[in-house]
Amino acid sequence: MVNCPQCDALIDVDEDELDAGDVIECEECGSALRVLSTDPLELEADADDEDEDDEDFDDDEDEDDEEDEDDDEFEDDELEDDEDDDEKDW
Repeated sequence: MVNCPQCDALIDVDEDELDAGDVIECEECGSALRVLSTDPLELEADADDEDEDDEDFDDDEDEDDEEDEDDDEFEDDELEDDEDDDEKDW
């Protein structure tokens, strides 16, 4: 038994089956945890897992930026159409 370094929940693992560098998941918080040592058993939050979360967030920001650009283009088109209509009326 070992405690999750993220949420402090007890993690029931077969310590004999683990090697340094292995990654396990905390059932309580879902954190990916890397095995630092096996005697004594020490875990740390897996840096690769944190990077993936950051990448997902970055992707979401990029998508939002693209949507904003599309909205701007649509508004510009509407303005041009309005100007064309004004010219026709004269």
